[in-house]
Amino acid sequence: QLQLVQSGGGLVQPGGSLTLSCAASGFPLDKYYAVNWFRQAPGREREEVACIARADGVIYYADFVKGRFTISRDAEKNMVYLQMSSLTPADTALYYCAASDYYCSGYVPASEFNLWGQGVQVTVSS
Repeated sequence: QLQLVQSGGGLVQPGGSLTLSCAASGFPLDKYYAVNWFRQAPGREREEVACIARADGVIYYADFVKGRFTISRDAEKNMVYLQMSSLTPADTALYYCAASDYYCSGYVPASEFNLWGQGVQVTVSS
């Protein structure tokens, strides 16, 4: 069974840092062209945060995380990470990873993705 298993969410103070992990289970992550991170806050649509491609080094960041978040992948460990820093309460959301063959562009809606992690809660609060 193909699964993406997430870990690393939690409560962090404003200005703090957190790293999320997304592990592929049952398949090599390189089977898909790219891995994306999305987030969804209560009452809001799921929005793309970042994307990293398999081989050509393409990386995409949403404007609201540029300079604060870093996406990376470790092919040997079959994992993708999202390092988040300078967190603010506006970053509070459920964070999801997703794998697909879509190009990293920021223009593919969440509804087009079929393989998702279970989601982890990130809460930024003092």
